[in-house]
Amino acid sequence: MALFYPYDMSRETEDFHRFIAEMATLSTRSEITIEEIPAPQKLAPFSYAVSADAVLENDDEIATGRFVILHDPEGQTAWEGHFRCVTFIRSAIDSDMQSDPLLPDVGWSWFIESLEKSGADYLAPSGTVTRVSSASFGQLVTQEPNAEIEIRASWTPSNSDELMKHVAAWLELLAIAAGLSPLPDGVSSLPKRR
Repeated sequence: MALFYPYDMSRETEDFHRFIAEMATLSTRSEITIEEIPAPQKLAPFSYAVSADAVLENDDEIATGRFVILHDPEGQTAWEGHFRCVTFIRSAIDSDMQSDPLLPDVGWSWFIESLEKSGADYLAPSGTVTRVSSASFGQLVTQEPNAEIEIRASWTPSNSDELMKHVAAWLELLAIAAGLSPLPDGVSSLPKRR
């Protein structure tokens, strides 16, 4: 395997372990809760994963997502680096929005804007945006039709000492997809501890 840039392998692995320690104390906005989940074991020598739910005050879940960080000290060609962030977000959307032909482009722009807003430097982004629509029949005919957007993305962090910025970008994307009101600059919501 080729190395992608001069680096100190032990420093990057230390950055990975420091990241996990920082995640244990992460506070989120009050509508979002996160929890650690089992990480994939075969994609990289080191991995860590969390899930998140955006829930309204009435306990209605409006969006859910997962964030996985992979670390291979030797690097992987497809990643163009030694780390890879992988995310999935699913959120309910208005049925009119679901039929908008620009919805996939809008969903991808949410992803890129979230990275930029969080100051997360990145390489090699890739992903898909899927719209899902369902209608009920038979004994379920009384249920309203529903629509969802799914955003799946992966990217390579440029700096291993700034991994928390990528988590911030993921949480921002979850908030946007859920339709949560943006927080004004310099204002933070009352945090919810894990």
